[in-house]
Amino acid sequence: MRFVRSKRGRAHATESVDDEDPLAGLANLFDVSVAFIVALLIALFALFSSGAMLDKNSSVTMVKTSSDGSTEIITKEGAEIKVQKVTDKSLSGQGTRLGTAYRLANGQVVYVPEDETNPDLRSPKK
Repeated sequence: MRFVRSKRGRAHATESVDDEDPLAGLANLFDVSVAFIVALLIALFALFSSGAMLDKNSSVTMVKTSSDGSTEIITKEGAEIKVQKVTDKSLSGQGTRLGTAYRLANGQVVYVPEDETNPDLRSPKK
């Protein structure tokens, strides 16, 4: 409020629009938005466990599936990061059979290694 003297010498109060800055609320909105962005970044790092990706001594493996169906395996060992794309192409070569993987009814995949000494654990011959 501001006091103004009239012609007769009496002071009376008048409200002035000049006393309040119209952009004062905008600074508060900016502060709130910065705090929100920082909280969102912390939540995203916690959600995706990306904090381990920033550590130089950690080893991390992540499987990323995009909306178009392509899948990538991201492996980080020390400072080295490798990205491998998964395809449906068949590969050929020589090697040793290591075991069998089974998909259960609930979607879980179980790997059973081959054991040459125990015939019960050996996968069936074709």
